[in-house]
Amino acid sequence: MLVTLLALVALVSVTACGGSHRPSQQPTTTPATSTASSPAATTSGAPSQLTPEAQAAATGDIPDNQVFLTFQNSATGYSMKYPEGWAQQGAGAQVTFRDKNNIVRIDVTHASRPTAATVKGSHAVTISGHPALKVAYTTQSAPNAVTGKRVVLVVDRYYLWRGGKRAVVDLGTPRGVDNVDAYRLMIESFTWH
Repeated sequence: MLVTLLALVALVSVTACGGSHRPSQQPTTTPATSTASSPAATTSGAPSQLTPEAQAAATGDIPDNQVFLTFQNSATGYSMKYPEGWAQQGAGAQVTFRDKNNIVRIDVTHASRPTAATVKGSHAVTISGHPALKVAYTTQSAPNAVTGKRVVLVVDRYYLWRGGKRAVVDLGTPRGVDNVDAYRLMIESFTWH
């Protein structure tokens, strides 16, 4: 009886442990497919859409107590706040910050001032007292190689300009995650030098 009871306890323990094991999830950087019209196709020379990482769930809520640092890009002449701890990739004309499925990309080029006619689907906004254009789009990752899941990224794209330079700032967050306040703080902090 004691041997049977011990065997049953061991079997339950092994089953419980084995049921909670999940294979490690590898993010994918396969090009995204669009679920809305592509803003890249509306403006000559604009960067392509953002690509989210495919993870099991929409993660990436930026906490209310997040500390922000200021990124100074002397090569292209701007500064902008970003969340402390986010990974930076690139330099100069194109810089990306990311954490989990959140992505912020700044792409600066020498270009003429964009208009609502050259940026389809855009509307005029004011960023830090300066005129700008805004377009919203969604994009979806390719399936994760392990889980097969996709992540939908909701992106606000801003067009900012000054003195023959144009910045395209994409602020992407997973659908269902509310990062409106943090992303508003970031875009409002964008300053040309």
